[in-house]
Amino acid sequence: MADPQPFSAFHIPNADPATTDRLVTALDVQAANPGVRRLREWAHARLAVRPGERVLDIGSGTGSETLVLAAAVGPDGTATGLEPNPGLRAVAERRAAEAGSAARFLDGDALALPLPDGELDAVRCERVLQHLDDPAQAVAEMARVLRPGGRVALLDTDWATLLLHPAGPEAHPGLAAVARAAASTPDAGRHLTGWLAAAGLTVDHVGADVLLHDPDTVPWPLLRGLATAAVARGLLTEAQRDDLYAELTAAAERGAFHFSVTMFAAIAHLSG
Repeated sequence: MADPQPFSAFHIPNADPATTDRLVTALDVQAANPGVRRLREWAHARLAVRPGERVLDIGSGTGSETLVLAAAVGPDGTATGLEPNPGLRAVAERRAAEAGSAARFLDGDALALPLPDGELDAVRCERVLQHLDDPAQAVAEMARVLRPGGRVALLDTDWATLLLHPAGPEAHPGLAAVARAAASTPDAGRHLTGWLAAAGLTVDHVGADVLLHDPDTVPWPLLRGLATAAVARGLLTEAQRDDLYAELTAAAERGAFHFSVTMFAAIAHLSG
């Protein structure tokens, strides 16, 4: 039997205009998370984009980081966001216009970048590889479009690091299995350096941080989505789901809730 289709709404075959608002909200919430901000700042500092450079942001989402790149390259450079989801791309274009940014956005496939060889000075790709069926091919494409000396920054999640507390032994395995099933390559974070090396790139820096939620606040949209999918797949009963909800609510009320997942990053360059 074929493996089931990953069900994340960020998986492009699942793209649906009806989910755009939900995806934008999720991306905005994540962008405000301290762990995400720290890892992004760490990666930007080491990617070290300079005025006049040509850079690409793969899977640019709402365009927030493409705008950061556009500010770094200045008027003599170019910062392009590649975003295959038309709803997210429209949001990115609108936000860039409102910010007066020169960032531009285009449709395209990370597995076959619409750019010639040796075109770019830097490429950035955040939490995209987990949604691809062949992430190694995507990294090879990044290497192809880099000029000699060009740099790449990869940031991605490893869903095997998911921690949820409190969640009893009957609930946590099911939720963890569903979280991994949401993505095509759920353990992408641990493979970043290997994919870079296989593409002929030299790894210069590795880092990590944690997307950690407030102990007083349960991320209900995410957890309800996971629990609903777990029930649908027979990994949880409805009674177990309801008990889990009650347990998490009580934990948040006393400041004892924990939800986290680890994100990894790697910076590399193309020799030549």
